[in-house]
Amino acid sequence: MRKLMIAALAATVMSPVLVAPANAQSRAEIRRDNREIQRDRRDVQNARRYGNRNDVRYARRDLRNDRRERRGDWRDYRRTHRNVYTQRRYVGPRGYRYNPVTVGYRFQPSYYGRNYWVNDYARYRLPRPGYRNQRWVRYGNDVVLVDIRTGRVIQVHNRFFY
Repeated sequence: MRKLMIAALAATVMSPVLVAPANAQSRAEIRRDNREIQRDRRDVQNARRYGNRNDVRYARRDLRNDRRERRGDWRDYRRTHRNVYTQRRYVGPRGYRYNPVTVGYRFQPSYYGRNYWVNDYARYRLPRPGYRNQRWVRYGNDVVLVDIRTGRVIQVHNRFFY
């Protein structure tokens, strides 16, 4: 009986150590973080208009810290939900060879056809495309926001998929 009680006591003491912490953010927390960043942007604008140099410095520091926190939260989410970001091997159009791209790069139409679109951008926590001619496109393991009319790259997330 004594051994059983000691084992039960050890199990209750050790259980918080054995359980992995939950790092994923809920949608409400993400919304709250985005609102906080919007508020900080407004504070920076007001500090520029009505404040002195120190006010601007403090407001910009708050904004920077909130952005870092949001980025870290997204990385934690990505790390804990690795299966969402693991995709099958990328098969590009004929003659495909990977070259890193930057904003302003122009894709050939075969690279942003329908079979390369990332339609479920919310699943990957990507921002909604700005207007109907923008699409998230998979390019290798990267995700690229492309203007479908011109083929120009608007935004790039390198090494997005595992």
